[in-house]
Amino acid sequence: MESVSTPPISALRKTPLNALHRRLGAKMVNFGGWDMPVEYPSSGGLIAEHKAVRGSVGVFDVSHMGDIRIRSSSKPGGALAAVQHISMNDASKLAIGQAHYSAMLYPEGTFVDDVIVHRLGEDDYLLVINAGTREKDIDWVRANTKGFDCVVEELSDAYTQLAIQGPRAVDVMRKLTDVDLNGIKNYWFTHGTVCGLKNTLIARTGYTGEDGFEIYVPSDVATSEKVWNQVMEAGREFGIIPCGLGARNTLRLESKMALYGHEISDKINVWEAGLDRYCKMEKGDFVGRAALERAKAAGLTRTLVGLEMIDRGIARDEYCCCNEAGEAIGVVTSGSPSPTLGKNIALAYVPPAYSAIGTIVNVEIRGQKCKAQVVPTPFYKRPKKAAVPSVA
Repeated sequence: MESVSTPPISALRKTPLNALHRRLGAKMVNFGGWDMPVEYPSSGGLIAEHKAVRGSVGVFDVSHMGDIRIRSSSKPGGALAAVQHISMNDASKLAIGQAHYSAMLYPEGTFVDDVIVHRLGEDDYLLVINAGTREKDIDWVRANTKGFDCVVEELSDAYTQLAIQGPRAVDVMRKLTDVDLNGIKNYWFTHGTVCGLKNTLIARTGYTGEDGFEIYVPSDVATSEKVWNQVMEAGREFGIIPCGLGARNTLRLESKMALYGHEISDKINVWEAGLDRYCKMEKGDFVGRAALERAKAAGLTRTLVGLEMIDRGIARDEYCCCNEAGEAIGVVTSGSPSPTLGKNIALAYVPPAYSAIGTIVNVEIRGQKCKAQVVPTPFYKRPKKAAVPSVA
């Protein structure tokens, strides 16, 4: 998703909170053509940010994400038919106020992008897409919904999107809204007043593996900064800190959440990526379905596994995986130290014969073959809340 070239800062796109991030002393990077904070040294940096989200609460600016609204233009059902055609999950199962994870596929069964589909109304849907693929995605959606009775609107620049993530996120949000947050289950959403702003979209979603909320507020700089500051003030007693893309990456890696350009891409299909549970072949035809049927019949030649390093060394993106004979068998898609586990972990594509738990593979790190073993994923699961004892 990151640009290969390094354009000047002035050429990069900026979220409405860009100046605030710079005032906070954030380390900024070019992420998919956006000038984004990777970490905040004044808050302790990546590890402190990661641990804040796992242990309490952190806030991310995710306004670079894209938003596409698809609604019926006249007759009911046009928007649903379009969404069913362009995405692999079954949107007909969504209730109003519910969201689900899905993906848009090329005819080859590989990924245009992964998306979160929200059902806003009777025949009204919001697709949240990745920043680095925003223009490509929008063009693809427009091209592949032609002939359907629907209207496609890009709303990407209409919102500042904040992700308030962690076990204390709900406590922060309770200080900012009078909405009954207990009524919003995981992957559900509602509209309500947040920080005095009416009709704010509040979604219980995220990309960290923790409980949390994403709020969508008007994208003017003054409003965006006001809301950010109110969130920070509400979270002060819980130790809230701003978090950048570095922690967002390590959090999602521990939770085995796919990143476009790494675990999923236009060269990888749904079965290889292990995203079968989100692909509803039984719902009827959709773009990529026929190719997926052929791919399933042919069988897998590679599959995504979790690796934990045995030898010292960090398995980084695109490092080669080898067998004992030194033959290349696969590639690392994402790798990093895990702040939660205190171990070096990675995701990698390997042949199915090397995918069993406990299998040893070698990762080539700076010319050295370092042992790793296949382990269960996700590497981290959010602890279940203890049941409240009943009163006799």
